[in-house]
Amino acid sequence: MNALASQVRLRAGDCCEYCLLPQGAFRRPFHIEHIVARQHGGSSTFDNLALARWQCNLKKGPNLTGIDPQTRWIAPLFHPRQDRWADHFALGVETLMPSGVGIQGLTPAGRATVRLLGLNEEMRQMLRYELWREAKYGGPK
Repeated sequence: MNALASQVRLRAGDCCEYCLLPQGAFRRPFHIEHIVARQHGGSSTFDNLALARWQCNLKKGPNLTGIDPQTRWIAPLFHPRQDRWADHFALGVETLMPSGVGIQGLTPAGRATVRLLGLNEEMRQMLRYELWREAKYGGPK
């Protein structure tokens, strides 16, 4: 792993910067993701890189915006370098499904990100719940 990737992982606390799941719960390594994709002029610099679980990264792709399901308007996606996670999201134990931990979008950016990245798919909620029960998941640090 190169030095830049190590710095990105360290800054993220080895957790996905979108869904906050810890790398330690998975065998497959998380991606070093370009927040603004290279095809949109994004650079491979520390300030434009985030640690992302492969599922979050693949669903986000090069998107910079999504549709806020509440207003149906185009909204920017959550930007890990410019936004604070707790300003845009809240965790809810058993709020969206039994035995699950949902992520609620609090702002247009939060709601658009939850929708686009599929953060509340059933298996993801169940995984967060199991990690939460083991005190390995609890939201932003």
